[in-house]
Amino acid sequence: MAIDTRLAAARLETGFEHIDDEKCRLFTGQLEIIGKKWSGGIMLAAVRGATRFVEYRAAVHGISDRLLNQRLKELEAEGLIERTVVPTTPVLVQYRPTERGRSLMRALEPLVAWGVDDHQRRERAAERG
Repeated sequence: MAIDTRLAAARLETGFEHIDDEKCRLFTGQLEIIGKKWSGGIMLAAVRGATRFVEYRAAVHGISDRLLNQRLKELEAEGLIERTVVPTTPVLVQYRPTERGRSLMRALEPLVAWGVDDHQRRERAAERG
């Protein structure tokens, strides 16, 4: 019982008392989707206008065709990418970000800015020794 009281008191002191455990689990689940290797690059390519498989492959340097195909399927299953088949000869397959995908990328902008700042701080600290 004393542990629970200390945890409750600590939670009040952090400034994050408005975030309960369930919200944290939901947030973590969302981060796991975009945090998979290559997923962020694929989503960035999507919001920058890539639509065809070859455009994604060119935009996401180093990804194999197999992994690109797998990640596109995963992002589609999560509702972040929409796959459209255009019945032409040859068949044209397009991948575009959904509104949910665009919303996620907008939400990630502050995290990207933090990452850039943090990287620069660490580089400066390493230079100082």
